[in-house]
Amino acid sequence: MTKKTAFWIFLVGTLSSAILFLGLTVDTHRQVAALSHADKLSENVIAGKRVFEKYNCNDCHTILGFGGYYAPDLTKVVQRVGADGIRYRVGSPEQAFARSVRKMPQQHVSAQEIESLVAFFSWVGEIDNGDWPPQDSKQHLSRSEQRLALGATVSPGAAVFQTRGCMNCHSLHGTGGTFGPALDTIGRRLTVEQIEHYVRAPKSVNPDAKMPPQTDLSDRELEELADFLGNLK
Repeated sequence: MTKKTAFWIFLVGTLSSAILFLGLTVDTHRQVAALSHADKLSENVIAGKRVFEKYNCNDCHTILGFGGYYAPDLTKVVQRVGADGIRYRVGSPEQAFARSVRKMPQQHVSAQEIESLVAFFSWVGEIDNGDWPPQDSKQHLSRSEQRLALGATVSPGAAVFQTRGCMNCHSLHGTGGTFGPALDTIGRRLTVEQIEHYVRAPKSVNPDAKMPPQTDLSDRELEELADFLGNLK
């Protein structure tokens, strides 16, 4: 290869990459308002962002790819734990995380500030950010992919429990979250039908439930999950 040929390859490659990068940048900026649902930026959402900054939540949490890694990502926190789950965690962290190895300080956030935070997190959770972060992805694993990832001996219900977010709050045999109760013996207290009902609509069973309704589960996944949990005795 001659120097002239190498120069032209370098020049064409650099210019093509630059044009492509600029074009994608312009296209992204043109879509920001639509992707972020800017029309839903209410005063309460803005107030929630200010509360988020006031208490330095980013010191421990990541949101939209920015922040600390001590505590869970908050980009899709409303979809993951529900609005009541946020209220309880922020308002009473000493109770919510009493059994967790990771602690959250009591910031004495006011009730109005908590509502503003919920509004802010709800708005952030609806931003079209390419289905990120992956742990909160709406692109669910297929049943065969779940079994492959967890091992052929894992039951369909156990696969649902481990891959659909249940372990964010609940534990089995000491593994999982500590926000919700351990489920090792839930089959002694509830029947399969009662578990199905509770998972789909927690507040219809217990008005004080902090668990969000699991509406993303298909009917078959719900049946498999309930059957698995109902046999834990």
